[in-house]
Amino acid sequence: MSQISIGSSKITTVAVGAGAELLLQSGPCVIENRDLCFSIAEKLKTLCERLSIGYVFKVSFDKANRTRLDSFRGPGLDEGLRVLEAVKQEFDVPVVSDIHLPEQAESAGQVLDVIQIPAFLTRQTDLLVAAARTGKVIQVKKAQFMAPWDMSHVVGKLRDSGCERIILVERGSSFGYNRLICDLTAIAEMQALSCPVLLDATHSTQQPSAAGGISGGSAEMGKLLAKAGIAAGADGLFIETHPDPTNALSDAASMIPLADMEALLQTCCNIYQVR
Repeated sequence: MSQISIGSSKITTVAVGAGAELLLQSGPCVIENRDLCFSIAEKLKTLCERLSIGYVFKVSFDKANRTRLDSFRGPGLDEGLRVLEAVKQEFDVPVVSDIHLPEQAESAGQVLDVIQIPAFLTRQTDLLVAAARTGKVIQVKKAQFMAPWDMSHVVGKLRDSGCERIILVERGSSFGYNRLICDLTAIAEMQALSCPVLLDATHSTQQPSAAGGISGGSAEMGKLLAKAGIAAGADGLFIETHPDPTNALSDAASMIPLADMEALLQTCCNIYQVR
């Protein structure tokens, strides 16, 4: 497995894979407002610098897969990319967000350092090809309905379309109705495809559409999975966090409180250094 350069700052280059520091992709689920994104990015960048963790700011500009029509989705592509560009410039960090349509790829590629393909869209060939053609790092979340070894076909589509910088993400598998489980052997299975693999600790705890069209989850179980994922060999973590998860506009049940991130990341660093 080779190391992948994600983005350069004025001080250092953020990388993931063999020989790289632990990587963290973290931020709120969705862009609620610019100030929230700035406050989270500032705190996490400072924390990651102190712990020698590579940091990438993550947030969605559009939650296109919400269960209900009246659920908050975010500001959309144009305003969302403006916020992400502002975070990138203000804090000198790489940024990652997800796209849902092939026609979004070109615009997103002008701002994002990493273009993410959501789990539900992992098999959408036109979306993968459009993302690959941007020349950016492409990150794909393993679909809840796919075996980890079947991600070889996703990786093949990207490589055949000219993309060699690919990150894969484990985010749980369907286990009956409204339930996910996280099989940590999927990390090694997908690393065998010569791709770095992250563990999405918070989404892996989700209970999709569990109550009244609102997904459940568990921040405490997300912390457990983050530590277990690093012990199992993950190259980094994808974690959604919020200063006040109870009042977050998306994924309130699964997001880890921002105040808890320091202790969690310190433990994960300790595991990463001795595994």
